Amino acid sequence: MTATCTVCSSPAAGGWRCACGGPYDLPDVPAIPLRQLAARSDDRAGLWRYAATIPVSPQVAAALSIGEGQTPLIDAGDELPGVKIKLEFLFPTLSFKDRGAVVLVASALERRARRLVADSSGNAGSAIAAYATRAGLECRVFVPESTSARKQAQIRAYGAVVETIAGDRTATTEAAIGAARATGATYASHIYDPMFLQGTKTYAFELWEQLGGVPDALVLPAGNGTLLLGAARGFRELRAGGLTDRVPAMIAVQSERCAPLAAAWAAGADQPLVVPARETAAEGIAIPRPPRGRQVLAAVRESGGCVVSVAEDAIEPARHHLGRRGLFVEPTAAITWAAALLARGHRGVPAEGAAGESWLRARELAAGTLVVPLCGAGLKSA
Repeated sequence: MTATCTVCSSPAAGGWRCACGGPYDLPDVPAIPLRQLAARSDDRAGLWRYAATIPVSPQVAAALSIGEGQTPLIDAGDELPGVKIKLEFLFPTLSFKDRGAVVLVASALERRARRLVADSSGNAGSAIAAYATRAGLECRVFVPESTSARKQAQIRAYGAVVETIAGDRTATTEAAIGAARATGATYASHIYDPMFLQGTKTYAFELWEQLGGVPDALVLPAGNGTLLLGAARGFRELRAGGLTDRVPAMIAVQSERCAPLAAAWAAGADQPLVVPARETAAEGIAIPRPPRGRQVLAAVRESGGCVVSVAEDAIEPARHHLGRRGLFVEPTAAITWAAALLARGHRGVPAEGAAGESWLRARELAAGTLVVPLCGAGLKSA
């Protein structure tokens, strides 16, 4: 498959992004092979059940895999009928980022990479470091200095070098790019590398199997949008393969303290707006200038969904609400649950700030079958 630029549509000409600065992406592939899943008795566990739809060597993947994927889908309970929770923190490195990281690192191996440089707010760095060490690759991970100590410790536990960077998430990306350029290492970017989305699309495939179809709507975190874009791709591929006749509406969630996509949505813009970025407990989605922001907005619009922002004082009550149900997650995961509760009119979280056309649309969409991912374990937060 030939990658093309998401901004100017030029075919990939080497490097990790287009000369115009845009990220590359791969074309959709109809998920026709998934028709045969039910008839197969020798399926591998986890996301490699869908290996026929993922463009990396099955042999390389098998060598790297540590059982990632096939996360449980549970009911939210009688107080929230029709709401289901997908436990995306039940991965080897305790976040959904393993979906994309295992595919990205497998692809890097196929391209004969020897050293990896990555940037992350924590979870992607942990995931890439874990699979890099299994692949025998050196790895340096650049993180903002505000990244929780536990996430930094996890990255180091896998043998990677952690580089802390002053400034926001964008400064961290720039530092990693500079290091990759200076050393000749492969830039293993979960944001720019299109192979990462080839892993996160399996989120859609799992839901399709677990539900026996497609939900009415999804609540999804939207920082860099790697789960949202992967889910959108997966459902498109299911539709192209004739396995469903529709895609779910996507409710993209941002923190009110860093909401370039929500601001763009409210303004009717097709690319992220420049907004002030303040510190938020939801560090994993605090991305002031998301490189794939235009794609995220287009995917949400195509699905019939919306983009909302959640107030900071709703995060901890939502986290507490989950804790009383036996689910311990980090604040970035709790913010998606806060959005779901607000969309359903639940009184468990403060409703201040949940107003306007976007929230009206979110409440309409949330009335049907709604799936919410919990993307990172509570042990990751400081």
